[in-house]
Amino acid sequence: MAKTALVCGAGGFIGGHLVKRLKQEGFWVRGADIKFHEHAETEADDFALGDLRDQRFVSQVVDRRFDEVYQLAADMGGAGYIFTGENDANVMHNSATINLNVLDACYKRNIKRVFYSSSACMYPEHNQLDPDNPNCAEDSAYPANPDSEYGWEKLFSERLYLAYNRNHGMQCRVARYHNIFGPEGTWTGGKEKAPAAVCRKVAEAPDGGNIEIWGDGLQTRSFLYIDECIEGTTRLLRSDFEGPVNVGSEEMISINDLARMVIGFTNKSLQINNVPGPEGVRGRNSDNRLIAEKLGWKPQLPLAVGMQKTYNWISAQVLPQQDRDAA
Repeated sequence: MAKTALVCGAGGFIGGHLVKRLKQEGFWVRGADIKFHEHAETEADDFALGDLRDQRFVSQVVDRRFDEVYQLAADMGGAGYIFTGENDANVMHNSATINLNVLDACYKRNIKRVFYSSSACMYPEHNQLDPDNPNCAEDSAYPANPDSEYGWEKLFSERLYLAYNRNHGMQCRVARYHNIFGPEGTWTGGKEKAPAAVCRKVAEAPDGGNIEIWGDGLQTRSFLYIDECIEGTTRLLRSDFEGPVNVGSEEMISINDLARMVIGFTNKSLQINNVPGPEGVRGRNSDNRLIAEKLGWKPQLPLAVGMQKTYNWISAQVLPQQDRDAA
């Protein structure tokens, strides 16, 4: 009999890829989300379309035992969505409500294994002021001081899942994702993250033109390719380690250098213009000592390999979009 899995957030970037992986492994998969995937047909055996903030809908989704539950659904976006302050109330209310509903429904249905996707945005701002030497070790999370309400909600929900482990005997697993990217993700509209935004800007710019990068471009980040994210996610849920643990790359790069990397994939001569805009913390990099110790695994794929695949996919989306805009 096939194992069963529920993916909350299956209409999103990471959820869509996770459904594909679980199907390859032979699972019967139910996806749930407020929308269908924008860039690919779902491979889920069953897809529940609805609002996970609604307890009645969540009860309908969690109407049976699942061997594995992945809770990825959240109100999220890139720097232009998270760091302006304009969406703080929605981000905190929507994501916290989803987590409260999904986790409690799983508990009441006697489902033990639930994966929760936290974020590196929960790390204290004061440990990420030096772009060349940020501290994102898991035990540096406290005293807490995230730089965004998005990070504060992630911190609250981490504690929520671990409290259900302690008080209700559940076996939840918590990962802190670091900037996941790849094909079939949001690449335009304001919620795209830096790798997708840079790829889009380079693909749209004419030869001899320029692209805009927010801030001085010296802020640093590490980015994890989607396939490695899925590998780390499934490994953690099936392990005996509850986390929280970083799931990210240790290959740190400045945003200006990320833009230069993508420009190098093309034959274009483009200038980088650094302009005022939301930047987030000055430096962030995954610390992978704990995941290597507990899971015997850590991501290895070079950033350039993943970025080339992502650029190829986004540039293929840009041309039809430009044709539609010109019509």
